[in-house]
Amino acid sequence: MIETNRPAAAPAEDEPDLLRDQFKQLLRYRRLLGAGVAVGLLGGVYLGISTADTYVATADVVLRAPTDDPFNPSLAPDKAINIGSERQVALSSSIAEAARKKLGVADKDFKALRAGLQVTNPPQTMVLRFTYTASSPSGAAKRANAMTEAYLLKRQEALDATRTNMVKGYKDQRDPVAKQLDELVKEIARMPAGAPRDAATSTKTDLQSEVGGYNGKITKLEALDMTPGRVTSAATPPSGADGPGLPMSLALGAAVGLALGLLAAWVRLVFDPAPRSEGDVSRALRAPVLGYLPRDRTGGGPLLAAGEADPRLAEEYRSVAFRLAYDARFADRRRLLVVAPRGSSETAAAVAVNLAASFAETGKDVLLIEADLRTPVLASQLPTDTGGRPGWGRLPGFDGPGDTDWPDGRQLLVDAGESGTFDLIPGDRVRNVPRALTSPRTTRLISEADSPNSTVVVLAPPVLSYADALALVDRVDGVLVVCDPRAVHRSDLARIRELIGGAGGTVLGAVLHTPLPAEKRGGSGRRSGPGAGAPQPPDGPGQDTPGDATETVALRTVRTGRR
Repeated sequence: MIETNRPAAAPAEDEPDLLRDQFKQLLRYRRLLGAGVAVGLLGGVYLGISTADTYVATADVVLRAPTDDPFNPSLAPDKAINIGSERQVALSSSIAEAARKKLGVADKDFKALRAGLQVTNPPQTMVLRFTYTASSPSGAAKRANAMTEAYLLKRQEALDATRTNMVKGYKDQRDPVAKQLDELVKEIARMPAGAPRDAATSTKTDLQSEVGGYNGKITKLEALDMTPGRVTSAATPPSGADGPGLPMSLALGAAVGLALGLLAAWVRLVFDPAPRSEGDVSRALRAPVLGYLPRDRTGGGPLLAAGEADPRLAEEYRSVAFRLAYDARFADRRRLLVVAPRGSSETAAAVAVNLAASFAETGKDVLLIEADLRTPVLASQLPTDTGGRPGWGRLPGFDGPGDTDWPDGRQLLVDAGESGTFDLIPGDRVRNVPRALTSPRTTRLISEADSPNSTVVVLAPPVLSYADALALVDRVDGVLVVCDPRAVHRSDLARIRELIGGAGGTVLGAVLHTPLPAEKRGGSGRRSGPGAGAPQPPDGPGQDTPGDATETVALRTVRTGRR
């Protein structure tokens, strides 16, 4: 025998497999991916249409600082010009107003005229790039050139005004000194011969030097080259519209939308409480996944899969049965409890029936006990006949009145076709379910697995909806959980493991399936199988209560039924 109940842990060297698995999990959220692609395509259509009639013209202007020697390499224009400030000036309303007057644009279109301009500075250069966007090629080029000319004209006026103010300031400082010098010269000329002139001559020299300094500064300013800059590349009408075009916009939008969809799917995956893979189910239950039922054959058909046209489902059941047969814990006692987490038990019933047929096919004497005493349906959905093996159900007390109404000694023979036959103890509605499940009669039925070559399969209601399964765990031990991984939370699976372990049982494994045709995700806690909504017999105080409150009832039931 081999041990199949090992905690699922991915080896460190399987990182590529883990990445592929995660990518497959992202593909589960097809709606998010489709929504992302749709949004991207809509954005691409908007971009393609909005840029279809948009034209962009560009003009480059290199700036120059005023200098008296433009060929002197030691002069650094980047230190004399603040390129950031010049860029802000180029974008100012004064430049746009000058261009508006030159173009003859109406006052009401001033904002639109200014909005079409963009000025940038290529790195490590003294170049301003004027980019204008308009609805026509010629209009874009014309307005770009008008903006460039208006900027150069404004810069020229600003430089000339600065020089004029500086020259005027020097002249205002020079004129009083020059007047004082003229008066001193006249005074020296009026002095008599032989009079001391040293002090006057010294003062005259100082005044002449000061006047000469002012004249030199004025001359230097007047000799400056005040060219503000030159146009290195005039704007020309563009040959085509700006933008990538509609086909390229759609492709870019689809790519961006797919990236957004993947991001949204990843966020949804991270915060999704449902198991993302079989590994998550294995880690939550600390038991292996024994099988995954085919997508299209998990509900809506007969319970027995044998003899159907598509043998995939029957082969999957056989695979699960063989894996259980080679589990030492099941092979030692040959007792199996089949349960669902919550919601419908229809798939769990199909798994229990087909596992019983698979065990019968291997030559085992199989007894299937329907311990779902709330919605019993197996007797009406299986090809049965009265009778059965003489050993089943021959228990003391069946012929007389007992303390429970079930089991009542009734047993049926189920014809599983090519797989053979197995016996069924059908469920029945009773007034007190916990007492019936913990009665000596039920214990004697389950103990039939102690007979040589015998196997007992027990079907119970969902373990998180009722405490019935927990009341049977101490006598069955091995539990098989049947669930849809997309309709159950990882916390639910961990809670099932803790409840079963606390009741003295062991989770042997899990069988996964896709949602039933009429089952909605998130509808856990509502029974959607046959008999759903049927009224329950009125019970007295202590009757099992669906939901989380069953844990306390389960512990009391397990204690009273433990032998």
